Amino acid sequence: MIIINKYGLLRYKNLNFRCALGKAGVRKKIIEGDNITPVGIYKIVKIFYRKDRIKKISSKFKLFSINKNMCWCDDSNSKHYNQLIKLPTNYTHEKLYRRDCVYDLILVLDYNMKPIIKNKGSAIFIHVTKNYKKTAGCVALKKDHLIKIVSKINKSTKVKIG
Repeated sequence: MIIINKYGLLRYKNLNFRCALGKAGVRKKIIEGDNITPVGIYKIVKIFYRKDRIKKISSKFKLFSINKNMCWCDDSNSKHYNQLIKLPTNYTHEKLYRRDCVYDLILVLDYNMKPIIKNKGSAIFIHVTKNYKKTAGCVALKKDHLIKIVSKINKSTKVKIG
C-alpha cells in the first residue's frame, strides 16, 4: 500500500518521498474545486505518460500514452464528468498534454468513480511536481520518484491518503 500522510510524506515499502498536497489540506472532499486532497483508500485505475518525455519506464500496469487531444472532464454538467474525454469539447476540462511537466506521468485514482457523483470532485491524480507547490487536490511528486514508484507497484497496490 502507498501511504500518503497529511504532512506531505509518501511511503511505499522502503521508499519515502516528499509530496505536494491540496491547497486546502487532506480531509473529506466536499465539492468540485475545493482544493482538498480527499482522505481515503483508492485503487489506481490507469497510468498515463508522455512517451516523448519519459523514454525509460517499466510497470506491471498497462501504460497509456498521452496525446494532444486527451483531457479529463471536470464539468459536472457533462455526462462525461470525471472521465477521460477528447478535444474538441464544450465542457470544462484538464488538458493532459501540457507544456509543463505536471502531467508527464499520471496515476488516476478511483476517487468519485463508482458511482460518479456530479460536483463531488474530479481528476484526483498522483502526478509530477518540480517545486512541491500545493495542488488543486492531487498528490504530486518529483518525476524520478514517481517513475520509481510506478516500476514497483502492481494492480493490487492501493493508495491510502490521510
